[in-house]
Amino acid sequence: MSTASAEIVRISIPHCEPGIGKVIRQDSSADLIPGVCLRSVDLWPDDRGYFLEVIRMKQGLAADFPAETTQVSAALSYPGTIKAFHFHKHQTDLWMPAMGMFQVALVDLRPESPGFGLKNTIYAGTLRPWQILIPPGVGHGYKVIGETAAMLVYVTNRTYNPEDEGRIAYNDSSIQYDWEVQHK
Repeated sequence: MSTASAEIVRISIPHCEPGIGKVIRQDSSADLIPGVCLRSVDLWPDDRGYFLEVIRMKQGLAADFPAETTQVSAALSYPGTIKAFHFHKHQTDLWMPAMGMFQVALVDLRPESPGFGLKNTIYAGTLRPWQILIPPGVGHGYKVIGETAAMLVYVTNRTYNPEDEGRIAYNDSSIQYDWEVQHK
């Protein structure tokens, strides 16, 4: 997927079934929202802690990110924090949960997409180190799960522009994402 497109993605809030959508357990899952990509990342533990390579610019999922506008940021969130939902019309995000565990929620907001209205849940972080590529038009957010704070490192293919970002309440009655513990 090219991340340099100047095309504006049209957004529409779908009416979704209640729940968390398809839980994604493999990076090659056929249930992934179109355009979302996952990549396993190696974690090297030893008696001092662990080493985690976050991103290699111009390689892998970040291959199309232009050097002149790429931005790298990090967010630390406390246990139980929910940050959702937001979306972009132009920007592509590449998330790398670097510490702790996240319940990542995605919803396809692109009416022209074959996945319009689909929801995905991805459990990622220390126990499952994955990079998550989120294209424009896919609503995204997370909940920190577990009893420790979590660190999300993320790379964007554009510098921050508040006019490109939209927000939807975490408890939006159309998306109907279930943030409660699933008791499976």
